[in-house]
Amino acid sequence: MRLINKSEFLKGSFDTLGEIFDMVAKLPTIRLEDLQRKQTTLIIVDMINGFTREGALKSPRVEGLIPEIAKLSKACDELQIIKLAFADCHTEESPEFGAYPVHCMVGTSEGEMVDELKEIGGYTLISKNSTNGFIEEEFQKWFKENEHINTFIITGDCTDICVQQFAVTVKTWFNMQNKKARVIVPVNAVETYDLGLHDGGLMNIVALYNMMINGIEVVAGVE
Repeated sequence: MRLINKSEFLKGSFDTLGEIFDMVAKLPTIRLEDLQRKQTTLIIVDMINGFTREGALKSPRVEGLIPEIAKLSKACDELQIIKLAFADCHTEESPEFGAYPVHCMVGTSEGEMVDELKEIGGYTLISKNSTNGFIEEEFQKWFKENEHINTFIITGDCTDICVQQFAVTVKTWFNMQNKKARVIVPVNAVETYDLGLHDGGLMNIVALYNMMINGIEVVAGVE
């Protein structure tokens, strides 16, 4: 493959990112009470200590999500909307450590939900040993037992990894079945991290756009 001219690439990318930024900035909010509550679930992805407050992958950007997700979690309880939470959990054998620093080892505090969300509770907790919670056996069991669910509000981290993979997989599964589903990602309830070339602001907005073009309903927030 022939690489395009660097200056042309950077100019074109600058203009494109500006348009995407403006698009995301104009997204509407939606009302939780307008959703079909018995067909809706709140998904909380990896809001655990190992991505917020301790360990090699802790991030203040992700920690900053806690108040918004806590608020949404309480609102779901008031409307009796069921909740499910994923928690990254690995052993020393995890091949994932070839791509990321060692993190969220089984039996450590890194793999536990942050205290604020743990205190609210009310969610089904599923440990995951991959970046895509959809493929976890325990989630598949939950999915089959909750076939009436067709609206997913996905929150947490990281926007460009676990959130994006789960959201797109859920949406494409329903597409394959010729079934309609709302897969909703609130911008104010997802984030990613800064680490070297992984610029959190850039990766976050590119991931949001990628989800949008894959049929995900990206919104400013869920009130």
